[in-house]
Amino acid sequence: MEWEVRRFAELDSTNRRVLDEARAGAAEGLVVVADHQTAGRGRLGRTWVALPGSSLLVSVLFRPRALEAGHLLTTAVALAACDACERVAGVAPDLKWPNDLLVDDRKLGGILAEAEGHAIVVGLGLNVNWTSGAPEGAVALNQLAGRDVDQAALLDELLLSLDVRHGAPDLMDAYRARCSTIGLRLRVELAGGDLAGTAVEIDDDGALVVEVDGERRRVLAGDVVHVRPA
Repeated sequence: MEWEVRRFAELDSTNRRVLDEARAGAAEGLVVVADHQTAGRGRLGRTWVALPGSSLLVSVLFRPRALEAGHLLTTAVALAACDACERVAGVAPDLKWPNDLLVDDRKLGGILAEAEGHAIVVGLGLNVNWTSGAPEGAVALNQLAGRDVDQAALLDELLLSLDVRHGAPDLMDAYRARCSTIGLRLRVELAGGDLAGTAVEIDDDGALVVEVDGERRRVLAGDVVHVRPA
């Protein structure tokens, strides 16, 4: 894919900027990167807060033929982010369903996908170089690698890997191989109430399959809390 990278010192949100560009007719492959976000967002309406220059904040514009295949785009970005972490920092994250990058159960990064017409914007927030201690449950690449990590190299490797991962026939198999959620007892927080059981599979549609009292339930969206190995 042809990437057009636009860099900014500060934006309210890289996803919001790319959504605006999508409305204006921007082509697939637009990549927006910011050193700082004043109104960064995560899944389920959460905010994403990071000091200027401490994180890789990037959003990518896709124009897929079928919007229902959107989960394949978030999966491709998640795997490409893991590839970049390994190649640049020597850190191999796990993936927590649906889109969190974890190391030893601490959050390294997250992904937010949003649609605008026939466009899908996939945003990545990755903790890279923190100068102070990490908040509880979080971690940054420099803390794991024992050195500062080059954000420009991370972006380059992310896009190189995304060229390979995007549309790959083994994409979901690669995701399942890296997903730490499979096999765990967990609780899924849903709009209609919590669902507790064992994660047994991620299907080809990206749904989490949870076994509850011998019955298998498909979960398409929700907040997962890992409990312990089944």
